[in-house]
Order: sequence, then C-alpha cells, then structure tokens
Amino acid sequence: MNMKVQNPLAKLPGMFDFLREVKVETKRVNWPTREKTIKDTLIVIGFAVVVAVFLSMLDYIFGYILKTIL
Repeated sequence: MNMKVQNPLAKLPGMFDFLREVKVETKRVNWPTREKTIKDTLIVIGFAVVVAVFLSMLDYIFGYILKTIL
C-alpha cells in the first residue's frame, strides 16, 4: 500500500486567490435598484398567487367530478 498523505493546508493559497477574485467580481456586478427589486418581487408574488388560485380551482373541479362519479 503506497498511500500518499496530502497536506490539507496545501490548497489554502488557491482558495484565497479564489476568494480575492470573487471580491473583485462582486464589485463589477450591476446590482438592481431597490425599486426594481421591489417591483420584481411583487411580480413574482403576484404570479405565485395566480398559479395557486388556478391550481386550487383545478383541484376543486376534479375533486367535484370524482365525487359525482364515485
């Protein structure tokens, strides 16, 4: 058995380089404004409510049909 023991600290320099690059990239990101974030969030919530109502209606209709058949 020729097992090589790896030093877990050997990967640290690469990890620090990666984190440094992440910091640089986050400064380049074009972050949305507060208003745009709120607007988009409200759109998503509204869409989720519409889908929930639609699926609830389908569930009620199919449940009613099954009850009448059975």
